[in-house]
Amino acid sequence: MFTGIVEEIGTVSSLTHDGENVDIRIEAPLVASDAVHGASIAVNGVCLTVVAHDAAGFTADVMGETLDRSSLGALRAGGQVNLERAMPAGGRLAGHIVQGHVDGVGTLLHRDSHGKWDVLRFSLPSELAKYVVEKGSITIDGVSLTVSAVSPADAEDPWFEVSLIPTTLKLTTLGERAQGDRVNLEVDVLAKYVERALASRAPSHNEAGRGQ
Repeated sequence: MFTGIVEEIGTVSSLTHDGENVDIRIEAPLVASDAVHGASIAVNGVCLTVVAHDAAGFTADVMGETLDRSSLGALRAGGQVNLERAMPAGGRLAGHIVQGHVDGVGTLLHRDSHGKWDVLRFSLPSELAKYVVEKGSITIDGVSLTVSAVSPADAEDPWFEVSLIPTTLKLTTLGERAQGDRVNLEVDVLAKYVERALASRAPSHNEAGRGQ
């Protein structure tokens, strides 16, 4: 489990293709400082497993499905990524509960600068719109953020906005994101559990009929 608080911006140094899979080498001395084989590290919000490491960085395997379902397939050598190690038991939940399982990919529609802070609007896959609410939590490329605005419930092309403070702009890759860039999205898992629980309690068609 993660919290969506980025610890370090790493640099992709190489990508080695092996059929549908890719081995990604990331230079990140802080995150690699206590890495062990099999450890989990969130890379732009995607939970990856460390398969090799040294003092300078680590290597992770990325399967074809992950490449297809996230923006990791667009990574190139020299690109930068947000990194977070798994939260230890007893650690502080500084952001919100993040699983590192990408629910969909959004696109940066536009960004407005307001001096020291920016407002970014992202497209939202229609199937995820019901989980995103104003003042709720969402993870963008591994960054835990508060939703500052959402499109109307009946919008044909859903979107949402986040407001980024100077610290977030400086310490994550979101400060450099440009219009048209694709990002990984993970909605608040609690919203999905609530939906599932309510659906299981809804009366069946037969039960509803007997009550009339």
